[in-house]
Amino acid sequence: MPVHIEGVLTPSEIAECRGLIAGGQWVDGRDTAGIQAVQVKSNQQLHIQCEKAAEARKIVLEALGRNLLLRSVALPRTIYPPMFNRYEGGMTYGEHVDNSVQVLPGTNGQMMRADLSATLFLAEPDDYEGGNLTLETKAGTELVRLPAGDMILYPTTMIHAVAPVTSGMRLASFFWIQSLVPDASCRDILFDLDRAIINLKSRTEPQDPAVLSLTNTYHNLLRKWCVI
Repeated sequence: MPVHIEGVLTPSEIAECRGLIAGGQWVDGRDTAGIQAVQVKSNQQLHIQCEKAAEARKIVLEALGRNLLLRSVALPRTIYPPMFNRYEGGMTYGEHVDNSVQVLPGTNGQMMRADLSATLFLAEPDDYEGGNLTLETKAGTELVRLPAGDMILYPTTMIHAVAPVTSGMRLASFFWIQSLVPDASCRDILFDLDRAIINLKSRTEPQDPAVLSLTNTYHNLLRKWCVI
């Protein structure tokens, strides 16, 4: 299920990213769309080789690297170099599914499996109208509209879309993650166990035997299920 991760970027990092990408080289988002997605995609993306994109990407990657919740829920093995998009003037992205395998740029064809998709918001909700991210979950359609600096992480298997932006500009970074643990149900178990350990640790004395035992179990399961 989708996970909302708050405060991935600080206010100063948001401002720096926005300043960088504002002066970058924007191209038609359909240039990077697959056969199915190109029919429903209407947005702009920062050219992946743009110098401004590289500087903004570094800021995002550093923020992702320090985020403990992301590490817990995703167990990242590979993170696709973050990209940047914008929607304005009625731009939209109809229902689609992200590619299951992504080719890593600048690697002569090296591929990664996309287990999780991420959208990191760079514009405040009041900056634009429309533009909700819609996720088709087992419980129904979930509408996502987050503050700048917050991120939504969801299984790449989900059908999703971006509603038309009727005014203002929607800015975001997006990318995919290949997890150390390919099986989503196993990742869910590890995430729940990690949260329980943290909660228990906050309510017990240091070196509590129960915490140590559960931590040992967590790492044994991770060792059993991870693929390096």
